[in-house]
Amino acid sequence: MTAVTGIEELLCRHAPQVLGALVRRYGHFDTAEDAVQEGCSRRPSSGRSGVPDNPRGWLIRVAARRLTDAPRPPGAREDDTLSVSEWRSDP
Repeated sequence: MTAVTGIEELLCRHAPQVLGALVRRYGHFDTAEDAVQEGCSRRPSSGRSGVPDNPRGWLIRVAARRLTDAPRPPGAREDDTLSVSEWRSDP
């Protein structure tokens, strides 16, 4: 077993708990699952041996950042905005 494979296995061992935490926090199972899988495939850059001190915490942080940084789908804000004429209309 190589070091990279060992790290991935260690992180993926925590994946179900991390997925549960992200779904509770963000409410989207499918995007949380994608973020956790992406986090499992990333190689941690911190730590002396390349293994994070707290693998579950590291995976939560990486996956949560992935969810937070994910772009909104096109048209997501169109329903929330008013046109200038709607905003300036007299009552």
